[in-house]
Amino acid sequence: AAWRCLLDSLGCAALSLRHPACTRLLGPFVPGQSEAVPGGARVPGTALSLDPIQAAFNTSTLIRWLDYNDTWLAAEWGHPSDNIGSLLAVADHLGRSGQRQVTVRELLSLVIRAYEIQGVIAIENSFNRVGFDHVILVKLATCCTVAALLGGDAEVVAAAASQALVDAGPLRTYRHAPNTGSRKSWAAGDAAARGVQLAYLTMRGEPGYP
Repeated sequence: AAWRCLLDSLGCAALSLRHPACTRLLGPFVPGQSEAVPGGARVPGTALSLDPIQAAFNTSTLIRWLDYNDTWLAAEWGHPSDNIGSLLAVADHLGRSGQRQVTVRELLSLVIRAYEIQGVIAIENSFNRVGFDHVILVKLATCCTVAALLGGDAEVVAAAASQALVDAGPLRTYRHAPNTGSRKSWAAGDAAARGVQLAYLTMRGEPGYP
């Protein structure tokens, strides 16, 4: 099932590349920055090679843009495959920078963990009821699994989780009329990128909040 979700997500990303409203968001955040970072993470379907935080935004945005990727409905809802873009980005960066090679089996194991983190918390916790957007769970699941991918032990992963939760989440206003806008298509990419950033900060020794 995880393998099929990975393939489905890459298919969604490929189709999003046909939409200029999506592709205009891709690449470095600041114009003029390098689109070919040495040892950077590649963005599927493009020539981009970016740092893993930017690549997580790019890839997760591509996966989510058309709203075709898988859906989980519980007390909270969401798209657990939103986390795949961040895991692909960090795994690719680790390999291309010479730090270590990540196998597809390990990647799929992390995808399963991300699904479980986001999915299980969503069963009994409704963030939308208090005005927060569901991508708070993307940030949490990405932060935990990326911390593990980077070599963090249980204590480090718990610290990373606390950082993601301290962040809280964006308001749902961009998903509701009269404010519905394109941010709903890149909010997951934003959450994924923030999760990667917090994981890297935690790996540098930033303490958690019990």
